[in-house]
Amino acid sequence: MAEERMSIYKASRTIKKKENSLYNALRSIHEDSIFVSEISQLWPNLPLIANLRCGLWYSNNFDSSCYFKSTDGHCNNWSFNTSRLNLHVASLAGQKGGCIIVDSTRRGKRFPDSMSKTIPIWACVMNRAIANYLRNDSNSSPNWDCSLHLPLWVSETEKASIEDCLEKWTRELEASGVDISSIASSLKKPLRPLWITQKTIIWINEVPEANSWDFTPVILVNASSSSGVFQQKTSSKFSWNYIPGAGDDEESWARGLSPNLFWRNAYDLMNSGPGLCNQKIADIVEKDRVYHTQRGQCAPQISIKPQKSMSNGLSLVVDHLLDSETLKIEKIHISSSDENCPISWLASTNLAVGTTRLAADHANNIDCILNCDNELISAGFPKSDAYIHLPIVTSKFDRFSLITHLGSALDFAKSNLRKGKTILICCSTGEDISVCVSLAILTTLFNDEGLYDDGKSFGETCITKWEMRKRLVFICTFATNARPSRGNLKQVFSFLNRDTVDLRSD
Repeated sequence: MAEERMSIYKASRTIKKKENSLYNALRSIHEDSIFVSEISQLWPNLPLIANLRCGLWYSNNFDSSCYFKSTDGHCNNWSFNTSRLNLHVASLAGQKGGCIIVDSTRRGKRFPDSMSKTIPIWACVMNRAIANYLRNDSNSSPNWDCSLHLPLWVSETEKASIEDCLEKWTRELEASGVDISSIASSLKKPLRPLWITQKTIIWINEVPEANSWDFTPVILVNASSSSGVFQQKTSSKFSWNYIPGAGDDEESWARGLSPNLFWRNAYDLMNSGPGLCNQKIADIVEKDRVYHTQRGQCAPQISIKPQKSMSNGLSLVVDHLLDSETLKIEKIHISSSDENCPISWLASTNLAVGTTRLAADHANNIDCILNCDNELISAGFPKSDAYIHLPIVTSKFDRFSLITHLGSALDFAKSNLRKGKTILICCSTGEDISVCVSLAILTTLFNDEGLYDDGKSFGETCITKWEMRKRLVFICTFATNARPSRGNLKQVFSFLNRDTVDLRSD
């Protein structure tokens, strides 16, 4: 009987593995990208924006990216997160008359919670803050829609509970130090979300112009089909199984392939077929690794996925099997939009954040480089006191790595900022560790107005989480790709209050 159960279990795993093959995932993404392209052509003047990370797979023509988390829209856990304000989305929508945001979700759901609730909450809070600013500025009541617009499948009970929190979230946004006036000046009409899926009926000859609406449309596109079952499809050459939301959780299936690499090689991959796809991707990833290694740039080979463990807090879970008995141990790889991530200057502070790859290319234009990448990369970087390498890893792998190196980072920054030099703070993605190091430097060496004061104002008052968050909002205003993790932010807060908080006592 045990053998019979085992055989059923193995058969089930074999079927699931076949359905979720790498070729099926990429073919599904490619299929859904056609739908995304069709929608973007309906409003060609509206910028196409990918919601990281899943949405980034569904087009090679994105104008920008954003980061709205589904967890901020989970029932009874709704949140307006001032660490992820996505102000550039509001500004871009205002400049262009709207925008199109692309994301995807697994089977069984019409939309991810990021689109059903997180973005509608964000739009409503933004509208309320703008309305308050306009009212105070003109001493009149502006005709500005401040109501919460949710899709029909969100219950009235849940909507009422969300509405009870809107005033509090609006106050938090206004107190965060955000420049509401600049957003208000770019937006001529209030933000309002619209929802489109592959089942949405659109009459091509009756598509309204974006500027004909009495609001600024934020068009939310779920790239994938919401069908509840796998669909077997056949092309002229191959049969394959459609996977809804295939771009999600890329560490578990992509094998080091990034969206940029995928789209550069999409034609060859689609024509390689299920039998050759895996080897083709291995060759592409390795070729890209060699390319960057030869230039002294960070090029980790493949990826592992961290998960919590009952025994030691972390376990390294291997993404895929070589065969039924042997596990393939892999090195860390962060697949993101880092290849296109720009160098972001933080106003007039002489500080910039970015990726290590781009740091090597911009080394001649920057006085100093603070390299926070775990990998030692030296090609093209300045020497001696103009360059420092601090091998910091994310909190998922070491809860004390950042706090251990922050003292050295601040000493380096202080000695060079005193001389009026510019500093680029870089890490592998330009989104997390470099942002947290910049946050520590800004809080310690700059005053509330963002002016360098050599640390004179630091220590006059206790650094609260709210004070730290205001400086993070300042960074996110310029580094729109910033996505600092909670664990790393906790280390920064503990470092700034190290006289009264001992991180290791947790």
